[in-house]
Amino acid sequence: MATEEEFKPLGKGLSSSLHSSAGVRRQDPPSNALVYLAPEYWDERFEEEEHYEWLKDYSHFRDLLLSHVKPTDRVLEVGAGNSHLSEEMYRDGITNITCTDLSPVAVKRMHTRFQEFPGQCMVAAEANMLNLPFDDQSFDVVIEKGAMDVLFVDSGDPWSPKQEVTDRVHSMLAETHRVLTSNGLFISIAFGQPHFRRTMFEAEGFTWTMQYATFGNGFHYFFYYLHKGSKDPLDIKSAIASLDPIQENLDMVHEHMDNEDFLLNLTLVDDDS
Repeated sequence: MATEEEFKPLGKGLSSSLHSSAGVRRQDPPSNALVYLAPEYWDERFEEEEHYEWLKDYSHFRDLLLSHVKPTDRVLEVGAGNSHLSEEMYRDGITNITCTDLSPVAVKRMHTRFQEFPGQCMVAAEANMLNLPFDDQSFDVVIEKGAMDVLFVDSGDPWSPKQEVTDRVHSMLAETHRVLTSNGLFISIAFGQPHFRRTMFEAEGFTWTMQYATFGNGFHYFFYYLHKGSKDPLDIKSAIASLDPIQENLDMVHEHMDNEDFLLNLTLVDDDS
């Protein structure tokens, strides 16, 4: 779930505290979500932590995923970190999977884990999700789980994110759109609420439209699915006009969340939601 190297200069204080923590157990969860933008944070974390699932594990959205992804699909997972999502999909018959992260530590661990799966159809690769090293139209499905949320941790006002945040989110989406086949599918499993994500997902140049479902008992997470080649500008205008955030009657209560999920979510929701 690491992000790109350009996020490193977050201030001398943060960078120094991360480097000086060698040999000292990192704070878990961190005191400030901004550390999620530092690649060295993720390398350190993945050295210590073998497995962590953001936004619930596979069992909570398995039926949703299997209703959209076929066993024959070529799947790319970006920002995988130390999640076991790819292994769970493999066990359900989705075996052609390329699993990526920016952290070389995470990728090395993936290589080790994937050795137990027959056929060598699961591939681990170091990759920046804002600049993917794959050819155009290489995949039928691209999946991210929590990685896109990290791009928003310093967004400011969720109704009007900072330009640099908008730019990097657009870069990620543009790369996802590029590597998908002409009728490919992008799945985003996220905290970010639909009234904040729609303008990003349906920006000019993308030929997909945003649809979503929710999952979770108590607290609701979002399962976005965007089919490339389905864009109808008139339908998009109608959908945007009809989306009223006040009518999104969704539970965002802390008691239903993992502590670290709650920390990340604080940066992604409107104060009045």
